[in-house]
Amino acid sequence: MRRLGFLALLLIAALGGAAGWVDSQISRPYRGHRPEKVFVDIPHGTSRWGVAAILRKNDVIRSKLAFALFSDWHYRRALQAGEYYFDHPVNSREVFWKVAHGQIFVHTVTIPEGWNLFDIADELERQGVCDRADFLTAAHDTTLIQDLAPQANSLEGFLFPSTYEFSRKATCEQVAKRMVQNFRAVWETLPPAAAPPLGPVLDALQAVTLASLVERETPEADERPLVAGVFYNRLRIGNPLQCDPTVQYAMELAGRPEKNVHAVDLKVNSPYNTYEHKGLPPGPIANPGEASLRAARGPTTTDYMYFVADDAGGHAFSRTLAEHNRNVARLRKLLAHDAAAAAVADPAPKKPVRH
Repeated sequence: MRRLGFLALLLIAALGGAAGWVDSQISRPYRGHRPEKVFVDIPHGTSRWGVAAILRKNDVIRSKLAFALFSDWHYRRALQAGEYYFDHPVNSREVFWKVAHGQIFVHTVTIPEGWNLFDIADELERQGVCDRADFLTAAHDTTLIQDLAPQANSLEGFLFPSTYEFSRKATCEQVAKRMVQNFRAVWETLPPAAAPPLGPVLDALQAVTLASLVERETPEADERPLVAGVFYNRLRIGNPLQCDPTVQYAMELAGRPEKNVHAVDLKVNSPYNTYEHKGLPPGPIANPGEASLRAARGPTTTDYMYFVADDAGGHAFSRTLAEHNRNVARLRKLLAHDAAAAAVADPAPKKPVRH
């Protein structure tokens, strides 16, 4: 009897010692990996002991055995496959819960409304998602939208603005596909195309093109249906749209991006120049958000024919050219007054700004 008691005490001591050892192995941060920053890929279907082996091989944890035992103790929590990033020493408990919660490494990229495919390509390269040139190549493969816009020459307009999470292994083709999928999800919720007498019925490519013009013309969501209505009116009677952002896009395509449009730029030789060519440009000039897409499909019925920016971030609308010219003159006067006031407040000469 005494011998059994002694063995029981030995067993308890052994278990206690083992528990203490496991705790010591999983509680202390471990800086074993070289280099200090490491990516660890855990394939689908990897067992708990397999995960432990991968983490130990990459010097993320101190002990394969201790991690595996701790993982088995929490058997109800599955370990998630994916790529994990470790950039500083952490203890095995933290590693376990990171993998159990599936906190995989992703690039978070926000694409604002109104960006064109060149803007998107620049940001993807800056974020390290994919090479700029490779993305532009992917964005000129229109297979993804052949059913919607068979005449499109790129994915411009169909790369939906949103916040995305991409893995480190995402290809440019996968990135473009994800953006087009988001576009389709929104497009399917839109109302049917507007019908006469408001204006011409637009096909998908034309509607997205119009939406891109609306997006670039105004940041005010409540103005967008009205801006679209003005464009419909001008299309109906055959007036040129005279949309400055189309000139900016034409210049970007020509390799001469310009933030501000000048009088001489309005003569740029391009089918995208809506001062020189009537009707819509041959394709979108940017990637519109949902509000602009809805405005293009359901514009406001209006008799306005013109609009010009005001000093409050919106636009002044007019029915006649004479009224429009007065609005333009008023805006120029306000801008001149603001420039004079700024010069008085800060008289120091400024170096010219290059864009």
